[in-house]
Amino acid sequence: MQQTVATFYQFVELPDFEVFGERLKTRCEESKVLGTVILATEGINATIAGPKNGIDEVMAFLRSDTRLADMPHRESVTERLAFHRLRIIKRPEIVTLGDPSVNPNEAVGEYVEPEDWNALISDPEVILIDTRNAYEVEVGTFQGAIDPKTETFGQWDDYVKRRHTDDKEKKVAMFCTGGIRCEKASAHMLKNGFDKVYHLRGGILNYLEKIRPEDSMWDGECFVFDHRVSVVHGLKEGECEICFGCRWPLSKEDMTSSQYEPGVCCPRCAGELSSERRASLEERHRQVMLARFQEKQHIGQKIEERPANS
Repeated sequence: MQQTVATFYQFVELPDFEVFGERLKTRCEESKVLGTVILATEGINATIAGPKNGIDEVMAFLRSDTRLADMPHRESVTERLAFHRLRIIKRPEIVTLGDPSVNPNEAVGEYVEPEDWNALISDPEVILIDTRNAYEVEVGTFQGAIDPKTETFGQWDDYVKRRHTDDKEKKVAMFCTGGIRCEKASAHMLKNGFDKVYHLRGGILNYLEKIRPEDSMWDGECFVFDHRVSVVHGLKEGECEICFGCRWPLSKEDMTSSQYEPGVCCPRCAGELSSERRASLEERHRQVMLARFQEKQHIGQKIEERPANS
């Protein structure tokens, strides 16, 4: 059955985010919408999926709050069950930098539309940085982009101090999946004395939706935080898969390796799994295959979705 997937975020003051989260949970449940929603005093960050009318109902509920009335969102469709549960996560930040003094509501870098992005990043004077984590970058990135090799966004401040202290007068362009991390990263860089900071409006998803493949400077696929794993131009589902042993995206080479066991491990983690972990994954995979054969969902299908933009 076809599902609609909606992604959105908004930096906005939500001091009542805990109560708001309970109301949103009720609305999602009534509309048969699943996914991951992160709430904090600084705003909302989410990817949700469900029937088109359910997504419309949830978005209407969100925009009925004047603080979120102008919040944009992006939709795509999939034949895959994008999520198996609803998670309303309450945190100190909707994207965790670890510095509450960085507030995108006060100042952010200059937004660059997808149609203007290629010209900007083709400038040899521009430092192009992928603000996502290493496992995301491995799936795909823009040509010429720097990979900070971070495991979480919380390492961003340390990365900037180590690598870009002498670049404060240079042009810096940044991008991420949907725009939220590079928006906060740009606020961070401005706060730390960088003069010319740019970021891709709507992130990679906006670029892949609007830019034709023949005009693209994107290489590979874009990792997403649901069971599709990745998308390509036109926001069509990609070919990437996930290793359940280490949660790392799998390449075609990984999946042809003798160390690859579907649903269990890949070359990256095959030698590190404990016997208990391996047995658990093998049983989980057996249950998933059985459920698919019986054409019904089984609780064993539930996987540990990564929180968006961690």
